[in-house]
Amino acid sequence: MDGGKQPGPDQPISIELVSERVIVRIGNAVIADSSNALVLQEANYAPVFYIPREDVLMTELTLSSTSTHCPYKGNACYFTTRRDRATDIAWSYEDPFDATARIKGYVAFYANRVDEIELISRSL
Repeated sequence: MDGGKQPGPDQPISIELVSERVIVRIGNAVIADSSNALVLQEANYAPVFYIPREDVLMTELTLSSTSTHCPYKGNACYFTTRRDRATDIAWSYEDPFDATARIKGYVAFYANRVDEIELISRSL
């Protein structure tokens, strides 16, 4: 997808491979477990972990009616868990703008809407 505002000095965005394994839990259930997650750092916001869909238990998530637009990333869709939780616990950019194309096919979780986002060192 073309378009969107370009990150720059006033709104920097970086996307890097996470060196740790990322695990997302709701209660005792592991909803996501990935050694291939990305971390997106945008301006002064908290870093956000994006996990490849193949590492997310998508059968535990249902698409909600919520959508938002980011001028730098594009249109986001949101997911609610099938478990007894708050709605819109995760989001995804299905067709992100060129500047953030790396997050296509990835899902991000709100840290305050899941029980834990754990980082585990991969070094022995």
